[in-house]
Amino acid sequence: MVRILQSFLWILISLAAGYFLLVLLMYVLQSQLVYHPQKKITYTPDDIGLRYEDITFATDDNISLHGWHIPAERSGVTVLYFHGNAGNISGRLQTIQLLHELGLNVFIFDYRGYGKSKGTPTEQGTYQDAEAAWNYLTAQKNLDGNKIVIMGRSLGGAVASWLAARKNPGAVVIESTFTSAADLGADIYPWLPVRWMLKFEYNTLKNMKQIQVPLFMAHSVDDKVVPYHHGEQLFEVANEPKKFVELRGSHGSGFWETGDTYRQALQKFLTAHLKNQ
Repeated sequence: MVRILQSFLWILISLAAGYFLLVLLMYVLQSQLVYHPQKKITYTPDDIGLRYEDITFATDDNISLHGWHIPAERSGVTVLYFHGNAGNISGRLQTIQLLHELGLNVFIFDYRGYGKSKGTPTEQGTYQDAEAAWNYLTAQKNLDGNKIVIMGRSLGGAVASWLAARKNPGAVVIESTFTSAADLGADIYPWLPVRWMLKFEYNTLKNMKQIQVPLFMAHSVDDKVVPYHHGEQLFEVANEPKKFVELRGSHGSGFWETGDTYRQALQKFLTAHLKNQ
């Protein structure tokens, strides 16, 4: 009996030690879990027949960022686009093409550490990058803020919401985005003390309450990365006027798989809320 208890105790100690080491490892490596940058630019808008301009601009902390400006004919509206946590701008050609077909200028860039942008990604760094991109368009390109659409998908939606809560764009588009890093982490790792160990906030829910311009949201009911209820909660707290579109398909391509339903809804929204499009 004593040996059985000793064996049982040893198993408990071993499991506890293994769990502790796993928590410690994930705490130390959480930046690598959040950011998955790719340095190589594999494609450019030229590969889908679109002319573009390579752009280099700097942040307030002197980090050089790289992006593309893809002009549309006779458009007065520019989309400032924030991509997700993996890859780089060269993996967003479908989005660029769709927005271009809607007659919109597109300015898309890589966060620090992604693509040709210098530095290492951090939460605060992505916010500084967002502000630098906004300043590039408004200060260097002399665009009116109300002719800019701030748009983000997945992690990019969290960054876009942060910027939109602090600026006055013409409209905001948030897609496939989580309420907060802690909420998403708790969904993915319910067996970990995520809220205690997480270094990241990305509190989209808080930012959404502060956005005071027309808002378009989309989220897929099939999303296995960011559960659909995140989109529902974000939309619930958002201010009017607002529009929500239910997508079908995977996390990264629901907007494309949904097809004309998404495209037409976005075009109708932008036409209704932006002048001189």
